[in-house]
Amino acid sequence: MTSNIASYIDHTLLKAEATAEQIIVLCAEAKVHSFASVCVNPGWVETAARELEGSDVKVCTVIGFPLGANTKETKAFETADAIAKGAGEVDMVINIGALKSGDEQTVESDIRAVVEAASGKALVKVIIETSLLTDDEKITACRLAKQAGADFVKTSTGFSTGGATVEDVALMRLTVGEEMGVKASGGVRSLADVEKMIKAGATRIGASSGVSIMQGLESSSDY
Repeated sequence: MTSNIASYIDHTLLKAEATAEQIIVLCAEAKVHSFASVCVNPGWVETAARELEGSDVKVCTVIGFPLGANTKETKAFETADAIAKGAGEVDMVINIGALKSGDEQTVESDIRAVVEAASGKALVKVIIETSLLTDDEKITACRLAKQAGADFVKTSTGFSTGGATVEDVALMRLTVGEEMGVKASGGVRSLADVEKMIKAGATRIGASSGVSIMQGLESSSDY
């Protein structure tokens, strides 16, 4: 597990005030450490794609972020536009209000619209925002994401009331089985955090602390 920690990490910078220089540094760090992807806001996709050209690091972006309250048509357009500009992975936020209203059809069609817009050109990760949900709602959200054909379920945006927990990652893995990925995101800041999430069933980690996580790995006497 520890020998390929970098391959789990989406090196993330989603702050509104992020500058072009910071995005360029983010991409350079991702190439040095061979992270799975950089995760940036849609407006930075072209910059990241240019900086990462020729590397194995993917460009990941966010859709309907951070509230998930956009229409499915808007999310589908945003997805197609991001892919055209160089995104290879998209992390979309579900319609949280519809889920909490018990409207499963709207939630599933919302996810499906993004999946169809990605149409095999990009991985789709579905952010369910676990901190706002009951366990039953988390299970329902994961089931609907699976039914809609998504590739991953993801815990959090990092912009709500809480981030990833080991318990939520384990519940999500149990719900989706082994066929889907599970991404733990929000508050994952150390090597110990990463290892706990992977042990619970995460196959991808969203973190803005990717470099310090790798430094923790390199300085650990256990590896």
